[in-house]
Amino acid sequence: MSAPTLDLSPAPGAAAAPSRVLRQARTEFLLLVRNGEQLLLALVVPLGVLLLARVAPADLTARFGGLQGLAPSVLALAVWSSAFTSTAIATGFERRYGVLERLASTPLGRSGLVLGKAVALLWVVLAQLLVLGVAALALGWRPAGEPLPWLAGVAAVALAVVCFAAWGLALAGALRAEVTLAVANLVYLLLAATGALVLGPENYPGVWGAVVPALPTAALGESLRNASAGVVDASHLVVLLVWTLLGLLIARRSFRWTA
Repeated sequence: MSAPTLDLSPAPGAAAAPSRVLRQARTEFLLLVRNGEQLLLALVVPLGVLLLARVAPADLTARFGGLQGLAPSVLALAVWSSAFTSTAIATGFERRYGVLERLASTPLGRSGLVLGKAVALLWVVLAQLLVLGVAALALGWRPAGEPLPWLAGVAAVALAVVCFAAWGLALAGALRAEVTLAVANLVYLLLAATGALVLGPENYPGVWGAVVPALPTAALGESLRNASAGVVDASHLVVLLVWTLLGLLIARRSFRWTA
């Protein structure tokens, strides 16, 4: 007589790796979009800039190129806010409260956690660009339709997301959460105002005008403005690639999972 078998269904165990990453990405995405500060930086402020550009006198917005020049600059600003600032602040406090350490010890693992964050950030950026792009078109933005400049613009956005997120992680993994909060906001404001995100490098006089084109924020802003005008300049992609590789290297060496 054979021994009875013990049925332990539903057989608990870890889900498949892709499922773990996607579920983590969904959780990260929902946390980001439910955050009031994130929504303020990601949508409210950029939409407000677009509306002001639409109703403000033409001579006031001429320095920004009117709506035609300001719309792609606002898209660049939105990518900067989510990929750098939000990533740095959220990760800094997750590290402080032990969230990263606990999640990294689950079947998700460190690589799954990083991938989940990356996918969630990609969803956020795509949603931002869709909403802001539709709003800009509704307000009268009419970008050039040549495909090659926009392919370069898409490549610039992809590189910029990785670049800004890498630097945000490097910051969050090396400093205390409160210091990360202060430094991330300070860097965000400084480069938003002086990093050629909204104004082209030609608007910055003196030595800074010569330095600013080498910044990743300037490279992203110029790439999107060029795409809107139907112009291709591969040098901006080179700048973004250099900053991306440097950011990934520093993040890998400096990031600590525990506070």
